[in-house]
Amino acid sequence: MIISTQTDILAQRFSQEEAIRILAGAGYDAYDISLFSMLRDDDIFNSDAYLDYTKMLKSVADECGIVCNQAHAPFPSSKNDDAYNAVIFPRIVRSMEIAATLGAKQIIVHPVHHLHYPEHVQTLREMNHRFYTALQPYCEKFGIRVALENMFRGDPHRNVIINSACSTPEEFCEYLDALPAEHFTACLDIGHCGLVGQTAAHFIRRLGHNRLGALHVHDNDYNRDMHTMPFMGALDWNAITDALAEIRYKGEFTLEADNFLAKLPNELLPQACALMCQTARYLANQVEEKINATV
Repeated sequence: MIISTQTDILAQRFSQEEAIRILAGAGYDAYDISLFSMLRDDDIFNSDAYLDYTKMLKSVADECGIVCNQAHAPFPSSKNDDAYNAVIFPRIVRSMEIAATLGAKQIIVHPVHHLHYPEHVQTLREMNHRFYTALQPYCEKFGIRVALENMFRGDPHRNVIINSACSTPEEFCEYLDALPAEHFTACLDIGHCGLVGQTAAHFIRRLGHNRLGALHVHDNDYNRDMHTMPFMGALDWNAITDALAEIRYKGEFTLEADNFLAKLPNELLPQACALMCQTARYLANQVEEKINATV
């Protein structure tokens, strides 16, 4: 199984090209390029030089022997702000082009979920169907799939986490089944599951082999979206690997655990990245061993 992680913290500290070099040196097979910087008007990916810069990153990755397996579009995908919404959609489209140019097979695009979920379940479902349908021509143009992600929200009046778009496996399946599978897939955020009272293992089994195409792997304490390394929180990794094996998961194993790196000095980042890679490979090997044990 291909082992991957996002470039986020490393790119912030250094640059995207140096992030790629560090991840290759740490032993990763692939990288998930974080395109969150596209929220800034002055970001190079929003400039006329975006394709030249992207091709340079592809050359760096080729030299290092690492590939781009997936990407993450800028988010949020929507706000209660018409001006923001007018800007973010074309940037999401551009992020799809950037990801495809780097060789990514899929790009994670968050659902629209700026409305208070309990009062707008059906409205959000309809808005998201229109949103993703509008992205479908660009999936076809750039040859890339869009991966939906299970979300959560903070309650505006209480200090608690509540459901949002795709928070339950039933709703996530409904969103996916209304879209063509050749262009859309599921990225299950392992950490988000527990925040809304779901178990990742149940979510994995419900999505199943055909719907689940990508993972965001990280750990938490079921109360905070910690985005730390597996085994640093309270999630049941034996149950998670059991479930991935049961559905014969076919995608990559991609960490989204950069907060493990966030407080470390630059000098320790290469070693920390290597430990994260080894941890991800350990878990991926667990999945493969469990699959092989049932053959």
